[in-house]
Amino acid sequence: MLGQHPECFGLPELMLFNVDHLKDLWEEASDEVGADSNRRHGLLRTVAEIYAGEQGADAIEMAGHWALRRREMDTRDVYREIRDQIAPLRIVEKSPAYTIEIRRMEKMLEAFPDAHFIHLVRHPIPQCKSVMNLNHGIFALFVNAIEYRDETAVIEPQIAWHDLNLNILHFLEQVAPERQLRLRGELLMAEPEHHLREICQWIGLRDDEAAVRAMMHPEDSPFACFGPVDALFGNDPNFLRRPNFKPHKPKLPALDAPLDWRDDDATLRSEVVDLAQSFGYE
Repeated sequence: MLGQHPECFGLPELMLFNVDHLKDLWEEASDEVGADSNRRHGLLRTVAEIYAGEQGADAIEMAGHWALRRREMDTRDVYREIRDQIAPLRIVEKSPAYTIEIRRMEKMLEAFPDAHFIHLVRHPIPQCKSVMNLNHGIFALFVNAIEYRDETAVIEPQIAWHDLNLNILHFLEQVAPERQLRLRGELLMAEPEHHLREICQWIGLRDDEAAVRAMMHPEDSPFACFGPVDALFGNDPNFLRRPNFKPHKPKLPALDAPLDWRDDDATLRSEVVDLAQSFGYE
């Protein structure tokens, strides 16, 4: 939504700060989340769009050659080059994988010391259900969100919710208070115009009716759809299937509600409840 602001350019998930050099994004021999060709799709689609103005097969092939020529570059320098190509528009990006390691987020701050950071939070129960519905919880598996019970081990997404949010909080200790903002996603869903205006005022973007109207249409982004076969993704497949936004007030369960993904009537762990309450959930 922010990426559709007239003064911004919304990027897909670049994954650039996951690695130190661009060539590392092409390394297959890794057990980390996104360690396959899909993790390059966001970068390839971005380069195709900003240099060729479209994302067809030929443009994606060109983007591959662009990356090959820069394979030895530090990914911070690669990102700055993309920034310069897009200027004067402001870059907006979210890559969930950045939160896996604090070092990845620190590299963002090193590359862009004046960046603004939005900590977008979601109630742990629907967030965990969403994680479990995407490829049977593979994201939680890759970040080692596993609970061991007697002689079995099961995926437990609330571990990921807790630990990744904790990583974000530790990272934000390094960011000036005036350049960080926490927002509960459910509030944005219910009153998008209000909160988008607040974000624009905080960042220093225009907040007139035309700007707000543009942000209400994320489906207009050139990245709000599946790409060609060699670069299909770059974002959550669920978003790519249904990018349109309709304001609504999500129904939130109590923090002590039974967990749908469990078979033992378990509830959220105490440390998860405590962190959720600190974010304003009940």
